[in-house]
Amino acid sequence: MSIGDPARVVTPVVRLAPAKLNLTLAVVGRRPDGYHALHTVMVPLDLADRLTFALDPSPGASDRLHVEGFDAGPASDNLILKAVEATRRAVRGGLSAPPPALAIRLDKRIPVAAGLAGGSSDAAAAIDGALEAWSTPDELSAAERSAVAASVGSDVPFFLAGGPALVEGRGERVTRLHGLRLAPGERPPGLLLVTPAIAAHTAAVFEAWAGGAMGPPGIAARSSEHFASEFGSGLSAGQLLERAGVLAAANDLLPAAAAVVEGLVPFRRALMRLLGRPIGLSGSGPTLWALYPSVDDADVAAAAVRAAVGTGFVRPPGDGPPFVAATTFLTDVLPTSEEATDR
Repeated sequence: MSIGDPARVVTPVVRLAPAKLNLTLAVVGRRPDGYHALHTVMVPLDLADRLTFALDPSPGASDRLHVEGFDAGPASDNLILKAVEATRRAVRGGLSAPPPALAIRLDKRIPVAAGLAGGSSDAAAAIDGALEAWSTPDELSAAERSAVAASVGSDVPFFLAGGPALVEGRGERVTRLHGLRLAPGERPPGLLLVTPAIAAHTAAVFEAWAGGAMGPPGIAARSSEHFASEFGSGLSAGQLLERAGVLAAANDLLPAAAAVVEGLVPFRRALMRLLGRPIGLSGSGPTLWALYPSVDDADVAAAAVRAAVGTGFVRPPGDGPPFVAATTFLTDVLPTSEEATDR
């Protein structure tokens, strides 16, 4: 097979890479390969990075990455370039010539080392974007794409699911879950994200967990298993909001993140007092979240947090103000029970 339509060489390929939220996260064991085994329900969010891909057919060119927005660290360590190279290796055998180099622009809108998996999402978007830029979107099967994704990073396969999912193992086992059951015209719930200006690297958080910074065993696992069953069948927006308190407590990594990020616990408590809502932790943190009936409600809460931080009423960890955003879920919309009956 050869690289596709030459006219597409001058047409940039654009992909959005959504952040994710862990609605539950249970550490259920240690694997023989050294990774921790997880049981977590994850959902993609409307907050997203933007990637643009263009071919660079000049002789001797190599893949290059330009980043705007949040500092994503050295390009040599970026998962985007690793994902493109892994994708190139996977498709090379079926092509008459090696896929050409790519010039990639990343508009980084998701905070880094925040528990939102922005880097992993970028990598998944890079796999899809590279295949599209090379005009080889059908060259890899879904299983082959998943294998490439798993070779790049633990959270990357989730973003190939295209919606809410139960993620198990170290992240390679992804079971797609149904979405919310919304009434006609009803929108998904809103979500407030508050990310302190301090990194919580996943490896450091898991090291703290392994060192004993953990809560009572089994509680998050039971909550995660029960919620995965419920969410797999579809929940209404109201039912999801009713479970906010349980979900906010269903993260085994909260004590470990608190051990790594000094001041995270008092900051979480301050947000709970300010907002009067359960506050959860996404992934290994430090991003904290709260559920709201709508994005508008979450936006009002975001303004309240910014004001409280600005006046010193709430003091966040880190060297600067936190990243504060109102967003929502990217999820399938299922018919309500009444609609399903009508059909």
